[in-house]
Amino acid sequence: MTFKYCPDCGALLSSRVLGDEGAVPWCDSCGKPWFPVFPVAVICLVRNEEGEVLLLRQNYISEVYRNLVSGYVTPGERCEEAARREVEEETGLRPTAIEIKGTWWFEKKQMMMVGFFVDVEKAPLRLSVEVDGASWHTPEEALGLVHPHSYSVSRILTEMHLNTCKPKI
Repeated sequence: MTFKYCPDCGALLSSRVLGDEGAVPWCDSCGKPWFPVFPVAVICLVRNEEGEVLLLRQNYISEVYRNLVSGYVTPGERCEEAARREVEEETGLRPTAIEIKGTWWFEKKQMMMVGFFVDVEKAPLRLSVEVDGASWHTPEEALGLVHPHSYSVSRILTEMHLNTCKPKI
């Protein structure tokens, strides 16, 4: 979100060149910049001891493709904490290991996605009301069920996991 008005005093913002940042929204009344802000979300490839991937069916997101566990980072929360919380909330599973895999800009929703591999022990699922269904899949199966576009973070993380499962020759 790019500010048009100062969040502190309500004045219409002007534009000011600020060092390497270039032109930024500036409040002449408060004498400070207001950089664009955006949401941050975690996306978690949940995998069990057999290397299977947990895919969610969430019809409010897509009725065609399956999803990885994801959710917004709350103010004051570390991304690793958000990953743990989202996995527990959406699946009822307790993470045994969490590994950050990268960050991706999700243009469609103007948000930063922070991707993780989250290891769990396979156990009965306790699904959140946000989840319409969930099932375990081999990495190859999972790749065919997530969004097919190369910019899909679900696809990127699934491909990364699949590559770690391939035997090294």
